Amino acid sequence: PPDGGWGWMIVAGCFLVTICTRAVTRCISIFFVEFQAYFGQDYARTAWIHSIVDCATMLCAPLGSLISNHVSCQVGIMLGGLLASSGLILSSFATSLEHLYLSLGVLTGLGFALCYSPAIAMVGKYFNKRKALAYGIAMSGSGIGTFILAPVVQLLIEQFSWRGALLILGGFVLNLCVCGALMRPISLKEDRKTVPEFLEQDHVSETEKQDLKQMPICSPLIKVWSRECLCYCSWKEYDFLLMPGFMVLAVSVLFMAYGCSPLFVYLVPYALSVGVSHHQAAFLMSILGVIDIIGNITFGWLTDRRCLKKHRYFCYLFAVGMDGLCCLFLPVLQNFPLLVPFSFTFGYFDGAYVTLIPVMTADVVGTSSLSSALGVVYFLHAIPYLVSPPVAGWLVDTTGSYTASFLLCGFSMIFSSTLLCFARLAKKIKRPRLRSLPSDTGMKQHMWTNGAIAYSVTAELDQKDVEFLAVDTSRCSNR
Repeated sequence: PPDGGWGWMIVAGCFLVTICTRAVTRCISIFFVEFQAYFGQDYARTAWIHSIVDCATMLCAPLGSLISNHVSCQVGIMLGGLLASSGLILSSFATSLEHLYLSLGVLTGLGFALCYSPAIAMVGKYFNKRKALAYGIAMSGSGIGTFILAPVVQLLIEQFSWRGALLILGGFVLNLCVCGALMRPISLKEDRKTVPEFLEQDHVSETEKQDLKQMPICSPLIKVWSRECLCYCSWKEYDFLLMPGFMVLAVSVLFMAYGCSPLFVYLVPYALSVGVSHHQAAFLMSILGVIDIIGNITFGWLTDRRCLKKHRYFCYLFAVGMDGLCCLFLPVLQNFPLLVPFSFTFGYFDGAYVTLIPVMTADVVGTSSLSSALGVVYFLHAIPYLVSPPVAGWLVDTTGSYTASFLLCGFSMIFSSTLLCFARLAKKIKRPRLRSLPSDTGMKQHMWTNGAIAYSVTAELDQKDVEFLAVDTSRCSNR
């Protein structure tokens, strides 16, 4: 990876993508009260709008990765921009909540999905040494966008009603097409492993071998793919699904996503319910957004430092756990001066762990599989994003307060952090046994006699050990 150059334009493009997708999604919560009053529906039914947007965005994330891998990242993001803009414009003509479910929920969410994960994956391909900082800057678009758009959307609603505000947002989201044009593809050395491995297979004909040798990577728009090679490359893109580390990360993401989503939907309604004015409630979202920016950039910069780079895993756990604690304390904060510190704290740690999600995913699966892995990680956000706001709304309708909803969110995020912590501790407990292995000579002899067992051992060692052992095991590839 160049770690600079055009990579900074990729960061700028991803920054704009996060503004047009995640910031706009957060600002949909400002329409919550307007939708509820206009259509005369309860909390649970109105919350489905925000849930479907988030769910469609994450559920279709693998589709965005697929288009990015096999067609073009530029084409995928531009297509997504057109779909998202169309959804918002059609929503301005809605006559029922069901209409909004389809236009604002499904169509806009699908457009966001085609843009979000490919843009984030492109940053990971252009950066290595400064990866966390690059992601911090790129992901800060969500906070900056929320800070700017929250009061602007409130002003647009007051001036042009919710229909006019949605129409203007639809035009704004068309900027995703400009972002897509910036995403220049790049070819990395680790991307060139799949076809050479495929050429070693016995069932590949000589003609296919000659054709594929001229195109040594699984690149888009290749016309000479055989069916077997396409299937082989597709499997190699998703073989990380069997990695134990990725499985644990996936389960923790489910609980983390459940805990974080309702807060963005119900912060404004909760503030209004305790006597905060509309402008102050929108200002809380702005504070949360601008502090989110600081969390993105400062946490990304800090975890790129040599002293913390090896501990990014625990930095992520700490950030998720702190957001969970913030949710637990929210029900006792019942006036504007107390809600302001909450927005500061929750916004900072939200920006911190959001920055580290793609970094941790890259550490687990590697750069070559990052696009597909991010698609799966964001796909796992889908069900919690779909279920959690309506469940929280049902609890509000049933209990008459927001306490149960916020407590459930807090415990869910704390459990996510605790699960990853126990997984890392369990891994560290196993390491002393591996350190009592034979000497180097004995280990080499062991690898010559049983390559399968040697592979299972190297998977548990440090990266340097894996690199050292990989040199020795390369001689045994034919056997």
